[in-house]
Amino acid sequence: MFQSVTVGLDGTRESLAAVDWAAREALGRGVTLNIVQVRETGAYPYSPIADDEVEREWAQSITNEALDDLNSRMPELAVTVDMVSGRPAHVLADASAETDLLVLGSRGLSTVLGFIVGSTALPVVAHTVCPVVLVRARPQGPDEKPAYAGLLEPDPYPASETPGGDVVLGLDLGRPSDELIAFAFDTAARHSAQLRVLHAWDLPPTYGMRPLPVPPAMTNELLAAQNQALTAALRPWQDAQPDVKVQAEAVIGQPARLLVEAAAQASMLLVGRRNRRSRLGTHVGTVAHAVMHHARTPVAVVPHD
Repeated sequence: MFQSVTVGLDGTRESLAAVDWAAREALGRGVTLNIVQVRETGAYPYSPIADDEVEREWAQSITNEALDDLNSRMPELAVTVDMVSGRPAHVLADASAETDLLVLGSRGLSTVLGFIVGSTALPVVAHTVCPVVLVRARPQGPDEKPAYAGLLEPDPYPASETPGGDVVLGLDLGRPSDELIAFAFDTAARHSAQLRVLHAWDLPPTYGMRPLPVPPAMTNELLAAQNQALTAALRPWQDAQPDVKVQAEAVIGQPARLLVEAAAQASMLLVGRRNRRSRLGTHVGTVAHAVMHHARTPVAVVPHD
């Protein structure tokens, strides 16, 4: 355990919401908040500011503003700042090896088009060593100030502030992860929340040598068997943490859609990501990829073998 929560800051509304979420999480854990601001370098570095000195001053002002805000609202919180140069995705992925939790902002387009994780967040999630949480900013009203103008707000998107909201865990019984289940129980216990565990799966529309519809009786039998398997998979953690209230259910349907719906009023949605040995590509899994783009609540992606 590194006794820290790390968050990426780039001045966008999403990263500012992530800083606020991470600060409250670090305070609740009793650990240090580490703010990382990356000045992008490489073959095609992009910055909205042309002048190098102005960009450095702007970055420093964003950091100072965040620190002032946190000091005024959470004076007991220990905060450190790292301002480094490099590729944000690489720097943040490397930072995940030295922290207990990495927090990033994710941005959205609309309820119709869904949410874009971003060119930085997606590869970071694919290569993190520790769990990573994606946090959305609340919608911007027409009278609000633009980004980069003092927008560190104590009230990010309301879904991340749902009082008493469940912690929702999406669990694949085909490859149940001890790391993911342990993280879910610890999160629910830390936030005094109910843990809702969903195992979603699809039945084939037909079966047999000569395809026939799956009869309801068989569907019920299969569903009962899945619920028994889910209960058995969770029993060691329930025995170890009896104070965590657990609601576990196996349901039939598309996993990503059901998880997004279940998390609508949740405080957090948790999914797993299998570790990949290659640093090429963005291998996060279809379900994790979908909920990262479409869930409104903070999404935690937990790497596991």
